[in-house]
Amino acid sequence: MPDPITIGVLGLVVLFGLLMLRMPVGIAMILVGVGGTWVLSHAVPYVRFVPYLRQFKSLLWENVANYDLSVVPLFVLMGYIAAEARLSSDLFKGLEALLSRLRGGVAMAAVAACGGFGAVCGSSLATAATMGKVALPELKKLGYHDRLSAGALAAGGTLGILIPPSVALVIYAIIVEGSILRMFQAAVVPGLLAVFSFIAVIAILVRVRPDLAPEPRPMARAERNAALRRLFPVIAIFGAIILGLGFGLFTPTPAASIGVFLIALYGFVLRGLTGEGLNFAGLVRAIRATAITSGMIYLILFGAEVLKGFFTRTGLPQALSDWALNSGLDPMLVLIVMLIAFVVLGCFMESLAMILVVVPFFWPTLVALNGGEFATADTAAYGMDTESLKIWFGILALIVVELGLITPPVGLNVFIISSLAKGTKMSTVFRGVMPFLGSEVIRVGLILMIPALTLTVPRLIGG
Repeated sequence: MPDPITIGVLGLVVLFGLLMLRMPVGIAMILVGVGGTWVLSHAVPYVRFVPYLRQFKSLLWENVANYDLSVVPLFVLMGYIAAEARLSSDLFKGLEALLSRLRGGVAMAAVAACGGFGAVCGSSLATAATMGKVALPELKKLGYHDRLSAGALAAGGTLGILIPPSVALVIYAIIVEGSILRMFQAAVVPGLLAVFSFIAVIAILVRVRPDLAPEPRPMARAERNAALRRLFPVIAIFGAIILGLGFGLFTPTPAASIGVFLIALYGFVLRGLTGEGLNFAGLVRAIRATAITSGMIYLILFGAEVLKGFFTRTGLPQALSDWALNSGLDPMLVLIVMLIAFVVLGCFMESLAMILVVVPFFWPTLVALNGGEFATADTAAYGMDTESLKIWFGILALIVVELGLITPPVGLNVFIISSLAKGTKMSTVFRGVMPFLGSEVIRVGLILMIPALTLTVPRLIGG
C-alpha cells in the first residue's frame, strides 16, 4: 500500500479533478475526505474509519452554531435585498450623474458602482452579474466600445471579494484564527486603491484610444438631480456600514444586522414613494435565495472540515511545511509561488472554495518560514509578527484570487460578462480586461513591497 503522504497527494489530485468537472464543491470535498480516509484506514494501522465517521454528528452542528459564521447569512441577505430594492441601479445612475461630464465617465461610474455594490454583496461573481445587467445596456446605448464596457465590468466585478464586508474575508479569518474585524479594516485601503486604479486605467485608455468611448454627454439637470437624490441615501447606508466596521464602532454581526435593516427600510420607503424599490414578494425572494446560498456555503464549510481531517491524517500539510523549511528557498520566493498558484487555480475555482482548499496548506508553511507561531517582527523572515502576517497574506491572497477571476483562458467573471453582453465575443472581453489585469499586478507588487498598505489601518484603530 502507498504511504499516507502519497495518498494525500492523490486525494488532492482527485479533488481538483472533480472541481474541474464542475461537481459541487461541498460534495467533492466530502467524497474525497471520506473516500481518502477509508483508503487510509486500510493502509495505516492507527487510522480508524468508523470513529472518523462518528464525529460527523457533532462536526456539522459545530459549523452551523459557530457565532462568527452567523455573519455570513446576514451579509448574503443584505446583498439580495439590495438587488431586489434596485440599489445597484440607483448607485450606478447616481455615479453616472457625477462622472458623465468626463470622457469614459459612464464606464468609470460602472466600476465605482461595482465597488459600492461589493460593499453589501461580498461576492465577485454576484457583483459582476448584477452590475453587468444594470450597466451594460446603458454603455451600449451610449456608444461605448464593447471592449471597454465589458472589460471594465469584468474587472469591476472582482471588487466584490475584497471590499468589506466580504464573505471570503470572514472565512479566511476563521481558517487562520484571525480577527474578522481587523481583516475588514485591512481591506479598506487596498479596496479603494483597486477602485481608483481601475478608474485611472479607463482615463488612460480613452485618452490613448478616443474611439473606445463617445464624447461626454452630461445629463439633463432634472435627470441629474433625480439620480443624485437616489444616490445619497445609498451612499449613506454603504458608508455607515464600511466606516462603522473600519473605525470599530461595531463588530461584523451587528454591522450586518444594521445593514439588512437599513437597506430593507430604504427599499420599502422607496416603494411607497415612487412605486419602485422593495415589496413583500421581493423580500420573500431575497430570503429564499439567502437560504439556498447560505446552505451551500455551510455545506462547503462542512466539506472543508471533512477534507481537513483527511489531510491531517495523511501528514501532507506538515510535509509541505518541512519541505519549504529545508529547501533553502527565500521565504519571499515561496510566497510569490503561492500567489501564482492562487492565480492559476482562480481561473477554474470559485473564490470561497479555493480559500477553503488551499489556505490550510499554505498558511502553516508561511508560519513556519516566518519563524513559528510566536515570531516577532525583529526575528521573523517576513519582518512582521504572526498576527500581522495573517492580515498581510489574507489581503494578498484575496487580491490574487481576484486576478484569477479575469485571467485567460478561463476567468469566471469574463464568462459572466460575455454571457450578458449579447453579441460580444469572449476574446473581445479578454482583450478589454487585460489593462485592468496589468493594474492588478502592479497593486500586488505594491502591497508586497509596502505591507503598511494593509497593516496601517488595523494598527491605528486597534492600537
